[in-house]
Amino acid sequence: MRGPRMDHPRRGIADPDLTFPEALLQLRDTIPTITNTQEVPISNPTITPYNTGLNGVNQPNNMLFTDILWWTLGGLGVMILLIRIGQLAWAKLRLVSAMNTKGRQQHFWKVKQWSWMPGLKRSLIYAPLWKKRHNREIQLSSAVNMGTLPSRLQAAVLLVYLGSNLAYMFVLDWQQANKYALCAEIRGRSGTLSVVNMIPLIIFAGRNNPLIGLLNISFDTYNLLHRWMGRMSVFEVLIHFIAWAVVQVADDGWEGVKHKILYDRFISSGTVGVVAMFVILVLSLSPVRHAFYESFLNTHIILALVAFICTWIHCVSATVHGGLPQIPWVLAIFILWGAERFARVIRLAYANRSSRGYTTATVEPMPGEACRVTMHLPRHIPVRPGQHAYLRFAGLKPWENHPFSIAWFEHTYSPSSLPTYSSSSSSSEKHPPGTTPTSTTVSFIIGAHTGFTRQLYNTARASPLGALTLRAAFEGPYAGHHSFDSYGHVVLFAGATGITHQLSYIRHLINGCNDRTACTRRITLVWIVRDHEVLEWIHPYMEQILRLPNRQEILRIKIFVTRPKTAMGVNVLSTSGTVQKLPGRPNVVTLLAKEQDEQMGAMVVGVCGPGGLGDDVRGAVRGMQGLGTVVDFVEESFTW
Repeated sequence: MRGPRMDHPRRGIADPDLTFPEALLQLRDTIPTITNTQEVPISNPTITPYNTGLNGVNQPNNMLFTDILWWTLGGLGVMILLIRIGQLAWAKLRLVSAMNTKGRQQHFWKVKQWSWMPGLKRSLIYAPLWKKRHNREIQLSSAVNMGTLPSRLQAAVLLVYLGSNLAYMFVLDWQQANKYALCAEIRGRSGTLSVVNMIPLIIFAGRNNPLIGLLNISFDTYNLLHRWMGRMSVFEVLIHFIAWAVVQVADDGWEGVKHKILYDRFISSGTVGVVAMFVILVLSLSPVRHAFYESFLNTHIILALVAFICTWIHCVSATVHGGLPQIPWVLAIFILWGAERFARVIRLAYANRSSRGYTTATVEPMPGEACRVTMHLPRHIPVRPGQHAYLRFAGLKPWENHPFSIAWFEHTYSPSSLPTYSSSSSSSEKHPPGTTPTSTTVSFIIGAHTGFTRQLYNTARASPLGALTLRAAFEGPYAGHHSFDSYGHVVLFAGATGITHQLSYIRHLINGCNDRTACTRRITLVWIVRDHEVLEWIHPYMEQILRLPNRQEILRIKIFVTRPKTAMGVNVLSTSGTVQKLPGRPNVVTLLAKEQDEQMGAMVVGVCGPGGLGDDVRGAVRGMQGLGTVVDFVEESFTW
């Protein structure tokens, strides 16, 4: 028998000499035909290529929208920086020209501003999102806190940011006939944008963010942007996962999805990262975050680190040669996160350790469920008005740290160890010639609420010595970028412990007026408290303020007691009549109208206290715009 000719040109015609055994032919007829898909599964060319890698991903468009996003954020930052430079130049010009001028002679700066500025302040810069509410928390019950609303300007920035992200994510080839190729394009776009957004997400979360001082934007605003960027990043990564799962299920069923998640490092790392980010989203919802903030914060950091590590593994373990293109961005995330944490460690190590020893704290329980904390730092730390610091205490959850406004500070100088009572940022600071600063004492008033602050108060109150002394750590100071030196008229509102933020401004400005380094000629302090016994909180500091030269000509104090435990009248507490204690709540609009009638130079109104007070003052200041004088507004708040 001859074998068949493999090069026969006519394969459709059998070789007449080619024969097969009869048994083999019978066996062929009795065995059913088995298709390839039943014996060895093969890939579906319309599905399989699009469940991994860059197949179907429109990488040029991904890079284009990434660049647009970066240029948008960068352009916004440059615009704000130019505005900031203009504000600083204007304030410097006002300071230089008016710091040697009497209050009534600062009329030029009292009225000088662009004609469109009052309307812009009233309608955008100082405006709440809707009507009046901004920092007053939305509480459905005592246990359910929905947080606060952004301002109108913040909402505009968020709308542009969120809207552009959604637009970039869905600029796709919707005419694509293969829906699995379309899913791959969605997967690539959403994954790219999610990782891109993680970079500003990390920058805005850091308390050492250099943009805070550079752009004069508060950490509170960056925290708001951080929360919404995080939500958008989670939304995009969920779209990324769903787009992959749709293709994978169509290609290999749910069992195939399960197998990939359990045994494929590329997919399993991505899945764990998605789960971590989704849990962060759930825990960050306002009712959960407010109810368990300290637990949320610790869990948030751990889960975020898990998500970043999984994103790195996901990118480097891809089948694409050299890994996914997002690897440099993930590396940038780790560098930024590590640099910010390293800066915290450096601050802690520098402020709390020197050849003179370590930082200690004296905690005194005060009336009205508060503590007065005095920290003795072993080295000189410069402090500016309006700054705050993060505190830790040995034996009281030392892994936690919380921000508190600096109420008072004093510096000690060697060799005479003489204290100074003026701000270290002011030329009015005096110390003996030939001496150098050696240490700093910093004081805080901490109200007892829940969690850490309640534990601190209870521990101090239980101390048999009436005060508690323990090792502590001071991290800071932070913020303090608002200077009131160029304003001839300063009005400060404080609610309860919000007085801490205003005290350092008062001392600094009075000293600046005396030394002619500030334009300020009139300061009005309005402090709202529940009962007059809380005046003990700041008694030692206020005594020093009341003894400052020319204080009576500069400072007016109005204390409003809303819930007095004992009968009280409208008593004048000082022989000069410059300090008053009044019952009830202040009429903010009436108070500010009186101040505007007596305005000296440009006026700034500052507020630190409960959100409701801040909203009242904000609304009153908006109403003062367009009445012919310069009135600016600054609110110190920390919404979490």
